[in-house]
Amino acid sequence: MPVDLPAVTRPDVEARRAAVARHAELAVPDGALGRLAELGVWLAAAQGKCPPRPPSRARVVVIAGDHGITAAGVSAHPAGTTLRQVVAVHQQSAPVAVLARVAGTSVRVVDVALDHHVPEDALSSGYRVRRSSGRIDREDALSAEETEHAFAIGRRLADEEVDAGADLLIPASLGVGATTPASTLVAALTGTEPVAVIGRGSGIDDNAWMRKAAAVRDALRRGRPHIREPLTLLQVVGGADIAALAGFCLQAALRRTPVLLDGLVVGAAALVADELRLGARDWWLMAQRSPEPAMTLVGEHLDLEPILDLGVRLGDGTGAAAVVPLLQMSARLLAESVTAEDLGIA
Repeated sequence: MPVDLPAVTRPDVEARRAAVARHAELAVPDGALGRLAELGVWLAAAQGKCPPRPPSRARVVVIAGDHGITAAGVSAHPAGTTLRQVVAVHQQSAPVAVLARVAGTSVRVVDVALDHHVPEDALSSGYRVRRSSGRIDREDALSAEETEHAFAIGRRLADEEVDAGADLLIPASLGVGATTPASTLVAALTGTEPVAVIGRGSGIDDNAWMRKAAAVRDALRRGRPHIREPLTLLQVVGGADIAALAGFCLQAALRRTPVLLDGLVVGAAALVADELRLGARDWWLMAQRSPEPAMTLVGEHLDLEPILDLGVRLGDGTGAAAVVPLLQMSARLLAESVTAEDLGIA
C-alpha cells in the first residue's frame, strides 16, 4: 500500500544550542530547572527560535470511531457509548473539555467511524470513513482503500489546524473497544506477547481482561505477517480512527509542529507513524505516564520519557491538556528569567 511521503525535517539544531546556552546563563544552579529546562529547549528547537514563544494556540483534535471487536466483550462499555462521549465533549462537560478551558486550549471532535447513522448532508465534510471498523480477531478492520482514506483524513486534519495557526497539537481518541486494536498494534510493532500489553482500559474486570487477551492474541496472529508494512497492518488489525491518528501525528511532524502524545490509542498510532517516516518522533512529547502497560512499551520504543506521572488512563487528551501550562511556563522561564550576569554573580 504505497503512500508518497516526504522526508521529515529535524528540529532546529542551532535554536536548541542557543536554548541550552541561555539556560546555562540563568541565575540558577546547573540543572536546577530539571524537565522545565528540557521542555524549553525542545520548544526552541521545534519553533526554530530562542527564546521560544509560549504555545498560545494549542489544539486538541479528538478522532472518534467505534470498533467491531467490542462484540467480543473486551470493554466495560457497550457499543454505542462513544456517541454519548462525543456529545459530552461538545457540551464541554467531558474531562478533556473541562481541562482545555483551564489551559486555554480549544477542542475539536471528528467522527471517522462511529457506529451510528449519519445523514447524507453530514457526509459532505469528507471525514467519515465508514460505520465502525471491522472485528479484528476475525476480519480486517478496513479495506485497503478505507485505510488510505483514513490516513489521508488524518493528514488533512493536521494541515487544517496548522494552517489555522495552531502552534501545538494534541491528537486524542474516543472509541469503545479502541484499546484492543491499539494493544495489538503495540504488540506487533514491539515484538511483545499479548498478555504483556493488556491493561484495564475502560475499567474491565478479570473476565473481560481474559476476553481481551484472547482477542489480541487472535488479531496478532492475523497481523504479524504485515509488521513490515505499516499501513497494511492498520488495515488488518487497526481501525479508521487509528489510521487517521497515524496520519495526523506524521503530518504534524512534516509541518514542523510540536505534538503532545497521550493515551494508548494515540500511542499506537504514533508507533505506526514512526515506522512510516524516520524522525517523526523528534516532534513529539509524551505528556504523561499511563497505567496501561502497552503505553510503557510505546514510550520505550519511541525513546520518549513522560513529562508527568498522572496515572490518567483516558485517551481523550485529558492528560495532555494538563501539560500545556507546563510548556507555556518552560518557554517563559527561558525568555524571562534573570541571568547570573544581570545579578552580577557571573
